[in-house]
Amino acid sequence: MSQITDKIRKQFKESDDIRDAGLITPDDIVRYDDIVYGEDPTSQSLDVYRPKAAVGKVLPVIVSVHGGGWVYGDKERYQYYCMNLAQRGFAVVNFTYRLAPEFKYPSSLEDTNSVFTWVLDNALQYGFDVKHVFAVGDSAGAHNLGLYCGICTNADYAAEYDFKPPTGFSPTAIALNCGVYRITLAEGERDETQTLIQEFLPQRGSPKEIELINVLNHVTGNYPPTFLMTCTGDFVKEQAPILAAKLAQCDVPFIYRYYGDTDHVLGHVFHCNMRSADAKLCNDEECNFFKEFLQN
Repeated sequence: MSQITDKIRKQFKESDDIRDAGLITPDDIVRYDDIVYGEDPTSQSLDVYRPKAAVGKVLPVIVSVHGGGWVYGDKERYQYYCMNLAQRGFAVVNFTYRLAPEFKYPSSLEDTNSVFTWVLDNALQYGFDVKHVFAVGDSAGAHNLGLYCGICTNADYAAEYDFKPPTGFSPTAIALNCGVYRITLAEGERDETQTLIQEFLPQRGSPKEIELINVLNHVTGNYPPTFLMTCTGDFVKEQAPILAAKLAQCDVPFIYRYYGDTDHVLGHVFHCNMRSADAKLCNDEECNFFKEFLQN
C-alpha cells in the first residue's frame, strides 16, 4: 500500500466521522443489515433500507455505489445518505465492495454486477420493483457506475470482461455525482488521483487498462438516462462537462446540474452531508428525476 492510499484512508475517515457524528437511523426507516452477496462477508455485504410506511408494497430501487478514491469506503459510511434517499419512497441498496490496492480492477465492477444480480434475484423477499432499478454513484463510485452502465449497454465493451450482467439488464436511470469519467496518466510526477489509479490497476496503467477504464470511451446511444452533477468546490469538476458533451453526442437523455456559486462554495460530494440544505436540494432533484420514469 502506498503512502497516499494510507493518507487517503485516514483523512477520508476523519472527515466522514465528523460529517456523520450524532446521526441515527430515522424512525420512519426499516433496515436489513449485513446481507452477504459474495464469498467475503467483510468486503461483499449490503444493507437494504425501506420506508416503514411502505410495508408490503413493491418499491422502485436505488443502488448506491460509494466513493472513496478506489481505496476507501464501505456501506457504513453511506448509511445515513442512503436512508435519506429511502425516505423519498425508494428501497435503497447500500453495499460494500472490494477495494484497491488489496483487490485490483475489475474487482469493484464484479461486485457491482453481483449486487445488481442480487437485487433481481431477491426482489420478492425485499419488495423490489425490478422494472425500475436506479443507481447513484459519487466520485470513484460514479466512475465505477459509469463503467458498469457501459458494460450493460455496449456489447463490445462487455466482451472485455469475464463476468456478464443479467440478461437484458441496464439501470433504468442513474445519477453520477462529482465523478471521474476521463482518465489519463501524465508523464513524470503524478497527482494523487493518478497515483490512486495506479493502485487500482493490475498493470499500474497500461494503455489497454486506461482505454478500458475511461467511461467516455464506452458510452453509446443505449446508455441509461443520466442526472450528472458537480459543484463549485469539486476538485474534479472539469470532468462533468466532458461527460455531458459525450452524452449529448450520443443522444442520451440527461440533466446536468452545477451546484453553488462564487459566494456559496460547495465541496466534493457535498450531497452526502445530511445536515446540508444543499444536499437536500440535490438529492430531491435526483430522486425526482428517477420518479419521472416510474410511469413507464
